[in-house]
Amino acid sequence: MSATQSLVDLLAAQSNVDSTGWFGKLWNITRELSEKLTARFELHPDGSTAPFAHYQSLDGEARGSLNTFYGPEIDWLVHSHIGNPKHSFTNMHFTVWLGPQIKTPHFGMAMGTMPDIFLYFDYVPRVDLMVDLDYLDKYYEPTNAKWREFQDNPEYRPFVSRSLYMRQSVSQVGFVYLVKPSDKAVSEIRELAHWMFDNWLRHVNEAPPTPASERAALAARDLHIRRAIAERDPANLVGEQLFGKEMADKLVRGLWGGDRLSERVM
Repeated sequence: MSATQSLVDLLAAQSNVDSTGWFGKLWNITRELSEKLTARFELHPDGSTAPFAHYQSLDGEARGSLNTFYGPEIDWLVHSHIGNPKHSFTNMHFTVWLGPQIKTPHFGMAMGTMPDIFLYFDYVPRVDLMVDLDYLDKYYEPTNAKWREFQDNPEYRPFVSRSLYMRQSVSQVGFVYLVKPSDKAVSEIRELAHWMFDNWLRHVNEAPPTPASERAALAARDLHIRRAIAERDPANLVGEQLFGKEMADKLVRGLWGGDRLSERVM
């Protein structure tokens, strides 16, 4: 059964569950992928988010970390977490936005506790998949069988956002689920994370260059989508509740690079 409740409703139903242990296990998965990424790509921290490397609410209960990077091949990398794990909620991101030198999809990943484990994995498309069938067959068809495994598994409940744009932003092989916390679930999520990332990395390594005449338009499209996803995310409301609107707005700008100091990859 699809979960059509809002994030706020899910948290309100179970707001006092200690998810600290599960948060740590999920956060370790993002660290494992980060190690793979830094072994392959040249990356540099962007100073615009340095003030948010470690932050907390006034009462010290809610905490977070927002770190962003860029490099010759990666326009914007976000490795972040936010939440109050002793009171159910955590959310973490590991998203890789490529530069326009290739057209390989971006790597999207988010996980968290609500207090059930939330997971999102997807390849963010950079073309119209209804039109570019070669792109669809190359990057998405190979993931379809794995997607069906999770879709047919009753332990994983599809999470359907109430937000029209957030639903629109997920491809037809995007993994967006809720699952009861367990070591088995964490193991399955870790396997999926590495499977998705390794396949994505292989596509990056094999990708032909984008024609120079198409790169500016592709970069503009990428930035438009990245900003819209960050600004329209319903989870921003929880950030406002934990840290106040002014701080939450700054964190959202950090997610899409609104105050970046580095030059964009072109």
